[in-house]
Amino acid sequence: MVESIWAKTCALPKWGPLEEDLQTQVAVVGGGMAGLLTAYQLQQAGREVAVLEAGSIARGQTGNTTAKVTSQHGLIYRRLLQEMGDEGAHQYAAANEQAIQEYRQIIQRENIPCDWQEVDAFVYGEDLYQLQQEASAACSLGIAADLVTSTPTLELVGAPGAVRFREQGQFHPLKFVQGISRTLTIYENSPVRILKDGSLQAGSHRVQARQVVFACHFPFVNFPGLYFARMHQERSYVLALEGTSPVEGLWIGADSGGYSLRSWGDLVLLGGCGHRTGENRAGGRYEALRSQARRWFPGSREVACWSAQDCMTLDGIPYIGPFAGSTPGWYVATGFQKWGMTHAMASAMILRDLICKGESANAPVFSPERFSVGDVGTLVSEGGQAVKGLGRRIFQIPPESAKDLAPGCGGVVQWNGEKAGVYRDRDGTLYGVDIRCPHLGCQLEWNPDERSWDCPCHGSRFDFRGNLLDNPAQEGLNHG
Repeated sequence: MVESIWAKTCALPKWGPLEEDLQTQVAVVGGGMAGLLTAYQLQQAGREVAVLEAGSIARGQTGNTTAKVTSQHGLIYRRLLQEMGDEGAHQYAAANEQAIQEYRQIIQRENIPCDWQEVDAFVYGEDLYQLQQEASAACSLGIAADLVTSTPTLELVGAPGAVRFREQGQFHPLKFVQGISRTLTIYENSPVRILKDGSLQAGSHRVQARQVVFACHFPFVNFPGLYFARMHQERSYVLALEGTSPVEGLWIGADSGGYSLRSWGDLVLLGGCGHRTGENRAGGRYEALRSQARRWFPGSREVACWSAQDCMTLDGIPYIGPFAGSTPGWYVATGFQKWGMTHAMASAMILRDLICKGESANAPVFSPERFSVGDVGTLVSEGGQAVKGLGRRIFQIPPESAKDLAPGCGGVVQWNGEKAGVYRDRDGTLYGVDIRCPHLGCQLEWNPDERSWDCPCHGSRFDFRGNLLDNPAQEGLNHG
């Protein structure tokens, strides 16, 4: 089983499932970092909160993050000033800078040993003018930023410059979760369904709550909200390497094909080679990353490899706030791009204020109700992706049959006279599944790097046996 370095080095306690009907002030759906922090913040504010997790807490994206806590999210601030104006850009910057400070305070207050380190964050690139413009934009928003042109890591990656943000952070996410979850009410293995009256059902038990927070990575409620039409998902890959030269700070490439770098103890985490979920037929992502590791860190040794999945919004800003106008009392936190740890804390603080006070100073820029003319093209593109996925399932007839699959390979083939997804293991055993995604019916595609069936429309994923790995789908696949 592929495990992140975090899962290899921290075992979280287990919580039991919900075993009776529940009444609470706030129900948080999802036990990742965003859900747990929201529950923590609300509990600190005096609310009664229960966390409902379909599987085990922090075993999804939280357990597979690179765990950077930073307000530097690529080259974003110049664009925010242009598209959202000074007020919106200030709200975004303030929310993320305050999130970093809140991590520091919680770790100190709760005495959580989670390997927290104060570090600088860098986004490197080829265009020095563009980098200088980003540094100036960030400074105008109150962030301590500057342009640097000489560091050992810049020499390593072969870039002429980087934007540096000072006083950012990094940590061990599961050790942090271990600390904040001690006093929370958590129910694991309690998948949530929505009843007709808007109340929740977890397993066979009914949950009544004044407020409901959907912090389950990708909202599984299609209507209202239409989040499936406003986001797609992307995968990225990570190697943990020992025997390397040190990397000081947090690094991310600004240009297409750039890499992520950070250290943890004696290890360097190298990430990259990402793609839209469901678009990796050729595979080779881990091998490409290993090839880069050999170039940058000759003689290094791989001690772990894993992958992560991120929700990408139309305009690059998360959706945090009321779920939809027709569902009073429902809230959502999703679309964190590739910056889940910082956005998780920002969303927890915003949702706490909205639920407890009715307002939050930084909420407007993240409002799920926002929509701009600039989003239209992206929305049409996302809709076209869904149409393509549906058309492929209905009209495309695969030329290969199951007998053509080599051991260790999978694909959409003819099997027993039907179109199916089939994987042949190393011993020759065939595993067939229905290639229709149970979310909205798109055709699944085989991901050879992870031996999974992935949906190119909305990012649901399933293992080769058909078991659900990632939402928004809420059930596994039928056997082919």
